[in-house]
Amino acid sequence: MQTITTKYLGATNYRGARIKASTTGGVNKIVSYNYEKSGIKNHEWAIHELNLKLAWSGELVAGSPNKGGDSYIWVFVDGSDRVELLPF
Repeated sequence: MQTITTKYLGATNYRGARIKASTTGGVNKIVSYNYEKSGIKNHEWAIHELNLKLAWSGELVAGSPNKGGDSYIWVFVDGSDRVELLPF
């Protein structure tokens, strides 16, 4: 199963802020950060730009491994791969 990771890259002396989208297979795309969009919308835009190379289809869901929301892990939703978690 392929996943996509998006990560915020802060501005440097030479480049403005960017978002990097990478697949587990090593394909990546970096896009400029658009300050007119919310943080998550910039991550979504990076995925759409990456998909111009890949032509994947499907529904993605995301989760952030940290509270700052500067990176997200995106996975495809596939009915056969869903696991129902039961409460303890």
